[in-house]
Amino acid sequence: MSGSFRDPAVLRSDDEDLVDVLEERRHGSDLGFTFRTFSPPSRPAPSVSSSDLRRSVLDSLFLRHVAKEVAVETGSPLETVMGDAGRILEEMSQNLQLGFIRLMAFTLTKVFKKLFRSIFINLDGLNTLQQAVQENPVVLMPNHRSYVDFLIVSYVLFAFDLPVPVIAAGIPLAGMKIVGEILRRSGAFFIRRSIGSDKLYWGVLSEYVRTIIRKEFAPFEFYVEGFRSRTLKSLTPKLGMMHMVLEPFFKGEVFDVTLVPISISYDRVLEESLLAHELLGVPKPRESTAGLLKASRILQEDFGSMFVIFGRPLSVRSLCEGRIDRCRFNLRPRHLPQQPSADVQSCVSWLAHLVVRLQEEGSVIGPWSLMCCQLLQNPVHVLTGDGLDWQQLSDGTVWTRRLAVDCGARLSCSGSVSDADVMASAAALHRSVIQRRGGRVYLLQEEEPQRRRPVGSEEGVMRTAVAVLMLASYRNQALHVFVRPAMLAVALNVTRSRRREQLLGFFCFLQDVFSHEFIFVPGRLTQDFEEACFYLKKCGAINIDDQEVTVPDSGLEVLSFLQKLLQPFIDSYQVVFRFLCEDGPQVFSEKQLLPALRQFATNLIISGELHTYEALSSDTQKNVLSALRRLQAVTKLRASEQNEYRVNREAVRRTADMLAGKIPPQMLQTTPDARL
Repeated sequence: MSGSFRDPAVLRSDDEDLVDVLEERRHGSDLGFTFRTFSPPSRPAPSVSSSDLRRSVLDSLFLRHVAKEVAVETGSPLETVMGDAGRILEEMSQNLQLGFIRLMAFTLTKVFKKLFRSIFINLDGLNTLQQAVQENPVVLMPNHRSYVDFLIVSYVLFAFDLPVPVIAAGIPLAGMKIVGEILRRSGAFFIRRSIGSDKLYWGVLSEYVRTIIRKEFAPFEFYVEGFRSRTLKSLTPKLGMMHMVLEPFFKGEVFDVTLVPISISYDRVLEESLLAHELLGVPKPRESTAGLLKASRILQEDFGSMFVIFGRPLSVRSLCEGRIDRCRFNLRPRHLPQQPSADVQSCVSWLAHLVVRLQEEGSVIGPWSLMCCQLLQNPVHVLTGDGLDWQQLSDGTVWTRRLAVDCGARLSCSGSVSDADVMASAAALHRSVIQRRGGRVYLLQEEEPQRRRPVGSEEGVMRTAVAVLMLASYRNQALHVFVRPAMLAVALNVTRSRRREQLLGFFCFLQDVFSHEFIFVPGRLTQDFEEACFYLKKCGAINIDDQEVTVPDSGLEVLSFLQKLLQPFIDSYQVVFRFLCEDGPQVFSEKQLLPALRQFATNLIISGELHTYEALSSDTQKNVLSALRRLQAVTKLRASEQNEYRVNREAVRRTADMLAGKIPPQMLQTTPDARL
């Protein structure tokens, strides 16, 4: 199997037919496509309009109850509070109209044909979705890597005569002149980014979401990760919206809810440079119509192919069987708010992590991601200096592809394109990041603006960091395939132990440390460890005999490659640990911490003590902070209004020593699944 860049209408990936939805558009009439008869299948339920939906929310007993509580707490008249609720709902709600769906479809067809060579979708997934929308409320759950994600699902469903969803979106999009209203009438509803403890807003939002599910108004689409991933790898799921869409099932208001994981992958992401700059602390540009028009110049660029893979529909009823007791929801009236019990919270978290993990398994990995895995095995000074031999990179990428296949990856594949042409095409597509010259490949630093003064050391670090973080983001698209075998490879290297029990203990510790860096489904520690053992044994990297794990000489290359994949994360975490133990304040806010950490890491890079530019990433730094809170090495101060934290330096130092292997492995032994 190999990655490829080509234009056929049908591609094969993991023995599954993928169809290019743009192929017909390139040879047919866009107007004919836009104004054809649109007759999606639906469940025989009473038709509900957007205005009916809003009226149901405002008339609900739940919202009345919340409004009465707010009125008592604030001393405001109930009518005033209900008026505020109406204004919140008006700001929030969608106004889905077929005419605007057609307008959006016509516009997106023109844009997509400019941006992408192909948009591949899996017909099997669409066929199962077609059946699912006729049976139960459907919740579409795509991953989020680009602004393009926002309407691609609606576009595909319109193209294949399936019901167009309502989509949870951030409120800044509503403020875009003209565009905001078009999005609203195309199915978007808008949520404030910072809700805090606004009880009335939470009440309106939760009732609006539950009413859409109960009345089966339309498929419901939201990003369980909460935000667009700036690192192109999966984010820890946010559970607020997940609770809302599942509550109608928990309370017996619907028979079942169907969750559909959707994996969206890109050969090249539109915002690749913007994302890297954001990771280095550059503020995200405000969403605006003017900004959208300025960005139209990207229509002249080539972004390769996009893949939209619809996963197998998941029955919440089946998945939750034996996990929660729904009878307790009958002990009080349904319209009264209820705090979710521990088992419900655990179940919702498990479902959310499961969906994100399935998104990862469904993602299609292209050759560029595998090339980036190989490029980042080399020191940055080599890539920016003498460069890397092109043939060495090509051979390494083919080797990585074989390893990825052994580890169960879903790869884009072509039968007729040679490996040499595949690699050359991938490099050409990403010529803004690397350059081929004289049989070697070089990392391109960000172009230097015209200036009179020389570039300072810190500015030079940042210019290099932008390019490195772009490479790292594309490597991250493939990382989920390797992360579990890589963790076992690190355990073998750090502990120097061959006993399964001790390796499992260190594997468990790594899952705890990287719990916000990678996706681990709760309760699957032993399964993850056995999966890592299986894949390393399959590719010949280890032998397993009873309770002993041995490494043949032929397995050293695989283990070294996998260790180097995780090394940037280990180095970045150790930088944060060192800062908190040596230079950092004992009490700090996140707003204070990130710039100080970035400066600390920059100084280490300039001095030559640190070679990992990924330590500058704000997302990685935030993940370390979350991990330390999980490990109770950092605690949040409850009385603080500034989200301040207190560091337990001894606990941080112990975590750093464990990660470095300074603490014997027998002290890390743990009961399987005890922590996760």
